[in-house]
Amino acid sequence: MSGKDETPGTHESPLRKALPAEVSARAPEGAKDAAAPEVGPEQGRPAVVTGRQRLVKGLWPPRVSRAQLIVALLLFGLGFGLAVQVASNSDSDGALRGARQEDLVRILDELDDRTQRLEEEKQGLEDQRTELENSSDQAEEARKQTVEKEKQLGILAGTVAAQGPGITLVIDDEKGTVESDMLLDAVQELRAAGAEAIQVNGVRIVAGTYLTDVSGGVAVDGNKISSPYRFKVIGKSQDLEPALNIPGGVVQTLEKEQATVTVERSDKIVVDALRPAKQPDYARSSSQ
Repeated sequence: MSGKDETPGTHESPLRKALPAEVSARAPEGAKDAAAPEVGPEQGRPAVVTGRQRLVKGLWPPRVSRAQLIVALLLFGLGFGLAVQVASNSDSDGALRGARQEDLVRILDELDDRTQRLEEEKQGLEDQRTELENSSDQAEEARKQTVEKEKQLGILAGTVAAQGPGITLVIDDEKGTVESDMLLDAVQELRAAGAEAIQVNGVRIVAGTYLTDVSGGVAVDGNKISSPYRFKVIGKSQDLEPALNIPGGVVQTLEKEQATVTVERSDKIVVDALRPAKQPDYARSSSQ
């Protein structure tokens, strides 16, 4: 028995004494986490930029180059031109919007007839070409076609007489209000409808015809004519008469001037006013 007095319950081994010291020196995990400072996005990592923010940053403020500015001006000019063209087309169509249904149908029929006539002329030229290609005597066939073409050109030039179906247009101007431009409109409308030969009061209308106002009437290529103005026109009467009677056309314009207009169809119209053949002063055939 040792000479040292030891109080029961107070004796501790060296291992027992070291254990509380180690535990007390280590901080609890919860306390350590609470004591650690938080690392925010500003301190530990960069801020995240979204795709929308990058798009806005790339588009604003805008950076316009010289080439982009030129392209923008060209596109603006193109759009403005298209708008003006659409507006002009709308204005030109406005004259037909107020027309009656039967008038529109008649205009469409007239356009169909013109198209058919052009198709027939095209087919005739193709037939002539085929005849030339397939004829055993191409020289004789060419001569025949040359003679026929000469006759056709003579009718157009007014150097030979012509006859065929057509119409007679009579304009009675008792008030003296009909002017040369109104008669010229009638000539142009008849040509557009397919007139092949025209004469008015004994004067042949040709490609170079001009009309002027004179005292007491109108002069056609320097030849004075007076009312009533009588047009003899060779062509398809089913096309010629409707062309004069379209809404706002020749007949309505003349009637507004208090002139009396009559149109009569006939199976035989004789155009016998002639023009002397004129040799051109400067033009020559390119084949010479």
